[in-house]
Amino acid sequence: MKTLVAPGQQSVFSRREILAGLLMASTAAVAAARKPNVRLDYLGPHKLEDVIPKRFGRWEFVTSSGLVIPPQDQLQLALYSQLLTRVYSDGRDSIMLLIAYSADETGFLQVHRPEFCYTAAGYNLSDFARHSIRLQGSRSFTANSLTANRDASTEKLVYWTRIGDHIPLSWAEQKLTFAGDNLKRLIPDAALIRVSTVGLDDAQALGLIDGFVSEMIASVPKALQRVFVT
Repeated sequence: MKTLVAPGQQSVFSRREILAGLLMASTAAVAAARKPNVRLDYLGPHKLEDVIPKRFGRWEFVTSSGLVIPPQDQLQLALYSQLLTRVYSDGRDSIMLLIAYSADETGFLQVHRPEFCYTAAGYNLSDFARHSIRLQGSRSFTANSLTANRDASTEKLVYWTRIGDHIPLSWAEQKLTFAGDNLKRLIPDAALIRVSTVGLDDAQALGLIDGFVSEMIASVPKALQRVFVT
């Protein structure tokens, strides 16, 4: 059966189709124009193993094992660039250092957040707080601190995530930072730095960690310090 078309109706539909087509084409063009294409890669060709000295200040590298890391199946799912795990000692106290680095957003950093990997390892987490760390000179930044308990072990942790030129303090802020940089056509790199110690009260542990972080950052070539702090 032939469909009856009212006079002028066909031309109206054609104009709508043309308008819709133009709208979709313009949207696609804007999306392509706004697609992130400026990559931030502050680590570049360098290796974390070489950038972080094995000896600085009073601290000396002891071992690469003994740190809490995510379950192996989660690590296999996380695409990442580099991971550094080290234990340092000054002859009396020990500091555990983990640095996870990604050249872009892959979800790699999420599995290394203490809320994820320590909980997966059977630790109870408490004392969540913001913690300011002063670096040599006049610089300072805010990180996260918390306490991890399992059996008779108590570990004090300080950690932060550097995304491009920002240090977001939560997973939600981390995602918003990525989104904000993407809107600026930036593909930011990212690093998660975790520093911890065991067997000390909060004040002693935080003081020890603060000193370690300050000395560690100062030991890195100035041009590469922005890999870890802004």
